[in-house]
Amino acid sequence: MDKLLELGYDISRLWSAYSSTYFNGIKNTLILAVVATVIGCLIGLVCGILNTIPYSKTDSPVKRFFLKLIRVIVRVYVEVFRGTPMVLQAVFIYYGLPYFTDGQIAFSGYSGMWAASILVVSINTGAYMAESVRGGIISIDPGQTEGAKAIGMTHVQTMLHVILPQALRNIMPQIGNNFIINIKDTSVMFIIGFIEFFAAHRMIVGINNLYFPSAVIEMVGYLTLTLAASFLLRLLEKLMDGSSSYELVQVDSLTMAAGTYSHPHRGTPFDEVSGEKRERLRQKLRFGRTRGER
Repeated sequence: MDKLLELGYDISRLWSAYSSTYFNGIKNTLILAVVATVIGCLIGLVCGILNTIPYSKTDSPVKRFFLKLIRVIVRVYVEVFRGTPMVLQAVFIYYGLPYFTDGQIAFSGYSGMWAASILVVSINTGAYMAESVRGGIISIDPGQTEGAKAIGMTHVQTMLHVILPQALRNIMPQIGNNFIINIKDTSVMFIIGFIEFFAAHRMIVGINNLYFPSAVIEMVGYLTLTLAASFLLRLLEKLMDGSSSYELVQVDSLTMAAGTYSHPHRGTPFDEVSGEKRERLRQKLRFGRTRGER
């Protein structure tokens, strides 16, 4: 019990003295995670679409060559950035580009740290999203693509109006999962000097040497951010799903009887036409006019 009281005292002391530093780290973490997730999703969307462009033996050799080349490039990109730790990717990009270009390409200053951090997290997210988008596209029933082609839609129109709206809804949980991962994985950007939430914790610990109390603040902060993100993403999924209850249209009789045969004696299972009206229709079909119109 005494240890818990001591821990609470240390946490309150750290928070009262360095709350602005913690909040600044949280702000940088959220901005980096949101921007990098959006850019990464765009990268993944482009790679996923390029990776699923169909081709056949009847296509020209030039088209087949370029499509195969694109798939090889996308595959190499995905495997490299999915198969290596993000912290090493940050080191290679932030320190490797100046090394190989003799300083011609360098991330200098505070803005350079932001640019390098966004670049690293974005391309890492894009590698994961490329496979998610590809999986979302191929999960759509091929009959929908064939139907779109049958009514004269091009491949671009089919992707924009038929496949992608459904694929994006299917991969929405994966987008949310990558966003939550990015909130946590931005902590590795301290390796290049970027001040995010975890870097703020390291700086405060270096001043006070209160590692565990500061780590508790970090744990609660990250958990709060991820729980809030999960709640908002589930809310977004429900909004995309639309209403859970639907009512049949009762206005247009053609809509109600679509795909059914309207027998003059029995009508259809969907209409609400009275027996008297059906009898008039039957007589009109038989004699040309109903008896009441003569």
